[in-house]
Amino acid sequence: MKSLFAIAITLFAFTFAYAQNEQAPIVEKDIKYKDWKLRDSRTDAAVDLRGLLENKRLAIVVYYAPWCHNWQHDAPMVERLYEKYRDAGLQVIGVSEYDLLANARTNLDEFKIKFPAVYESQSRDDREKTDHHGYRTSTGDSRKWGSPYYVFIDTAKVEKKGDTLVKNTFVINGEMIEGEGENFIRQHLGLKPLDPATAKKDKNGVEVCDPDKPSVPALKKPNR
Repeated sequence: MKSLFAIAITLFAFTFAYAQNEQAPIVEKDIKYKDWKLRDSRTDAAVDLRGLLENKRLAIVVYYAPWCHNWQHDAPMVERLYEKYRDAGLQVIGVSEYDLLANARTNLDEFKIKFPAVYESQSRDDREKTDHHGYRTSTGDSRKWGSPYYVFIDTAKVEKKGDTLVKNTFVINGEMIEGEGENFIRQHLGLKPLDPATAKKDKNGVEVCDPDKPSVPALKKPNR
């Protein structure tokens, strides 16, 4: 019994470390990011992105697969940032990919996510057909699933008319580095930066949201 318990603890620690090795910096990219109309993950009502940007200063669109450990690592952090800065003008919109709507809803409930959430796809077979795939590959994301993937939208720079909202903006091809992400948010909301000592460093990793091709990376202590 003790040996089984030890194995379970080891597997949990392995999963925890394994799910945190896709952190990536915020980088500026040429990306023609377009307005969209998708269905709300909670109510299935039509949602227009331009409408979600109204009266906001900065928006973060985060694409994710509900089953992805990397997203499950980031989800509480993203919700925390949303709750902290929503009244200062931050909007966060989650876009679920490659999983059934029922699972997307379970994911929102499990992580107590309150920010707006929509879905673009419900099947892994649609991976190369989504706008998510097109955007992230255009900005150099070579991961198989690209979960999570972040697009930042400075609403002051959004084009007033047409389908294209911005032609150049900042993205993250991986998990957010919390200190860097929070300082970026504060900067674009006109707030003072955090103490540099709170910023978290980037770290290299491998694709982990690829259940078809599991691998065994070396365990690394997460940067905290």
